[in-house]
Amino acid sequence: MENILRPIYQERASHATTLAIIMIEKRQQISPTTDNFDVALLVIVDDSEQELFIKHYEFENKIASLTVISKEELNDSILLGTNRRMVEWVLNGKVLFDRNEYIVDLIDRLRTFPFSERKLKIGIEYGKLIRRYIEGKAFFESKQLLDAYNHIVHALHHLARLEVIDRGFYPEVTVWNQVKQIGPPIYKLYKELIESDESLEKKLELIFLASDFLINSKTEVGAAHILSVMSEKESWYYNELHHHPELKYYSVDLGVILEFLAEKKLISIERVGTKGKEVFHRTYFVEKNY
Repeated sequence: MENILRPIYQERASHATTLAIIMIEKRQQISPTTDNFDVALLVIVDDSEQELFIKHYEFENKIASLTVISKEELNDSILLGTNRRMVEWVLNGKVLFDRNEYIVDLIDRLRTFPFSERKLKIGIEYGKLIRRYIEGKAFFESKQLLDAYNHIVHALHHLARLEVIDRGFYPEVTVWNQVKQIGPPIYKLYKELIESDESLEKKLELIFLASDFLINSKTEVGAAHILSVMSEKESWYYNELHHHPELKYYSVDLGVILEFLAEKKLISIERVGTKGKEVFHRTYFVEKNY
């Protein structure tokens, strides 16, 4: 298969901006990793202007995909978990071309998982976890049980990914296989949610109670990144936090996590006067003893 595709990837390898080319082959009848294609080629380029570019090919009753991605977009994808296959492709794919050991260095970075990246990734997952949990609880209290179930399943996925990251690993597509080994309480909670014979309402009631404890136990770890950023100066307007180069990754979850941390007394809110009568700006700050 590699021989047939060689003209395609060699042409890409000749480009000065191409950093690496990886091939991922289908190993099972159903292969989410390759979108059920027989083979996937990933081309990483050193070009911030390069938009994600995908082509599909067919040969000898087989199908292949070619994905061209900039190193910046690849890094964001890995950091934000927007395309979880990327980590698997980089770690487990066959390297066909590697300029100046770019892939060697990237794999080393993924395996060592630098603490600064880990801290940021935990914070992002914690923000998503809080949003899903709060929205799920609101649905539960209004008796919208199916919506509540959907949100708590997603919340547990974020909790599972947070646990994996906190242990120094990148979450894989099969994250529950990882959590089964390193986070038994979370795995047990997930199993109870999907396998228990209790009524849906009773299951959700029990899961929300147990989740309260687990989420609170992860607050110190989950909030460490945002609190360290907020400690850089005395107080912040929301817009300043939203546009901070690190906190921008929290996106729409930043507001909900600030409210959650204020409720937990980890940050405080100060009102600043405006021109409007009895209308105040809100500023957020971390207590000096943090």
